[in-house]
Amino acid sequence: MFPLYDENPTRITPYITYGLIGMNVLVFLHEVSLSNAQIEQFFQLYAVIPRELTNNFAGEWTTLFTSQFLHGGWWHLLSNMLYLWIFGNNIEDRLGHFKYLIFYLSCGALAALCQWIIGVNSGIPSLGASGAIAGILGAYIIRFPDTRVLSLIFLGFFFTTIRVPAVVVIGLFFVQNVISGLANLQAAANMSVETGGVAYWAHIGGFVFGIILGPLLGLFRRDDY
Repeated sequence: MFPLYDENPTRITPYITYGLIGMNVLVFLHEVSLSNAQIEQFFQLYAVIPRELTNNFAGEWTTLFTSQFLHGGWWHLLSNMLYLWIFGNNIEDRLGHFKYLIFYLSCGALAALCQWIIGVNSGIPSLGASGAIAGILGAYIIRFPDTRVLSLIFLGFFFTTIRVPAVVVIGLFFVQNVISGLANLQAAANMSVETGGVAYWAHIGGFVFGIILGPLLGLFRRDDY
């Protein structure tokens, strides 16, 4: 189930959401201009390297924020930006521009810390906007659970679109990440090696912190400005 858009109009122009999408795209365009050696160095500087964060938190904490604007490929970027485009504007609408930016960056940083806790001595870079966007999804599911989301459904070689409540679309996202995260931990334990790929625990952590931070910042207030 892949969301295409939500039937949830906003009262404001979501400048922060647009700006975040623009920054992510610009950083990725810079990434693709780099050689393999340069991109490796770039990730070493700006992605979260759990082992480095463990050994030198005071010198590496800024990567909890810079890593949110890095992506590992076109699909990683485009899927994240689609979710940000669909769901971010409504959370910005409810929180207001400034608090939304604080919310977004905080969810992203806390999500990165959740992934760090899973493998504090890992040397695999952790990067992407997924943790922050998972925070948006967490806030959205408690604020707009019944909003209809037009979603693309794949049925073998065929596909169709249906309108389903946000609680279904986002709930499936969370359940999938919990199952995959637990399976990832089990695989790592069985193999006694590091596992790379999707940062499931960043998604889970971001989602949970979105549910917590959203109401604290005024998600359910009617007059935010």
